[in-house]
Amino acid sequence: MPWSKQAEDLEKICSIIKNHPQGIGISFLEEALVQEHETRLSRRTLQRRLEQLISDGRIISEGKSTARVYRLVTMPEGPSLDKGPYVPMSPEGTRIQKEIQKPLMYRRPVGYEREFLLSYMPGKTWYLPEGIRAQLHDIGRTPAGAGPAGTYARDILGRLLVDLSWASSKLEGNTYSRLDTQQLIEFGRAAEGKDVQETQMILNHKAAIEMLVADADQVDFDLFTFQNLHAVLSQNLMPDEDACGRLRRRPVDISGTVFYPLAMPQQLEDFFRLLLDKAKAIPDPFEQAFFLLVQLPYLQPFEDVNKRVARIGANIPLIKQNLCPLSFVDVPERSYVEGLLGVYELNKIELLQDVFVWAFERSCQRYLAITKTLAQPDPLKIRYRQEIIQAVQEVVNGRVSLSRQVIMDLSKRLVPEQDRIAFAKILDQAFLKLHEGSVARYRLRRSDFLDWVRIRDDGNG
Repeated sequence: MPWSKQAEDLEKICSIIKNHPQGIGISFLEEALVQEHETRLSRRTLQRRLEQLISDGRIISEGKSTARVYRLVTMPEGPSLDKGPYVPMSPEGTRIQKEIQKPLMYRRPVGYEREFLLSYMPGKTWYLPEGIRAQLHDIGRTPAGAGPAGTYARDILGRLLVDLSWASSKLEGNTYSRLDTQQLIEFGRAAEGKDVQETQMILNHKAAIEMLVADADQVDFDLFTFQNLHAVLSQNLMPDEDACGRLRRRPVDISGTVFYPLAMPQQLEDFFRLLLDKAKAIPDPFEQAFFLLVQLPYLQPFEDVNKRVARIGANIPLIKQNLCPLSFVDVPERSYVEGLLGVYELNKIELLQDVFVWAFERSCQRYLAITKTLAQPDPLKIRYRQEIIQAVQEVVNGRVSLSRQVIMDLSKRLVPEQDRIAFAKILDQAFLKLHEGSVARYRLRRSDFLDWVRIRDDGNG
């Protein structure tokens, strides 16, 4: 059935349900469709349409079996701010919002527009105007700007893991609170009453962020990085496990929109490689981040989890250049979704740009306030950063039982004589503060760390 016909069916069903505020059963709904709209749907097709409307949040069902009725989800009239929080919008963003808020039956079905990507020329085309880029650079600067890639992200890693895992998952409908997320990430305590998939989604975000921060000097806009990023974010969440980390091989549908993504697998791979090549060639980190937030969900290179890959991947240039990360904390889901719909259906980026700029400013306020409370970095920790990482790795990965002698031996082997005592104190503190939430700083795997903890605890017992 053509998609325009399906959208028309949905609007007809909603118009009937709207006239029955107390609810209407499926049998009466069938009759009303024939009488009022001369539309006859099979029971199976009507059930699928109703399930779609429930999934889109437009109707609700009440009761069971033959007593089940369907009611419209009523929204208050008036401007969009009355319907929940929304980011401040530019005039063009407001125009886009009005277009994509029209009922589906009034929005023209569209497919993937190849020229939208092909026409983008890195360094010549700009989604973010020069003034906005300058503003983002100004507010996004951190004290670690000149340090090795990932220094700032490591400095705030504990907070970043919780914030970004929680906020990005929340944009997918996850019901974990920030406190629940913190308990899960820091102590491994799953929240009571939550679906196991919600817990898995949070843990997948944590693992993906740790991967980017630990390998900040190696991750890039390439196929290897993004396929692995997808594999981590989609672990145990895909109906087909083989689809984790693999480019899409079949068509996909996106609910709540009249946009239909590219379907041909060979074209999909070619366009994804082109997308990554263009992203890599962009000279500005904020333009890189926003380009990915626009183009990756639009292409839909994976069967699912595309928006999550885009949100986490957009942090790659910010982490590499020690800029403030983009956590998406406090971003209203509706603003984000409607910004994407503007891209999907109109190839217009201004509403999503409003969301991006507001979200980054919010992240800067959050993290740069935290930075002011951080102590000034120890020059020895900076000078011997790689040696500290090596020492911790040798102990943990080698399942070495920690002792004062082990620390002194490492100090003698790794640093000059004049710095050995100070280096030993730094190592002492590093091991005291080593926990599950900080293993990424030392490029450790969680399983290796837990094995070492058991050996350590047995030795202390």
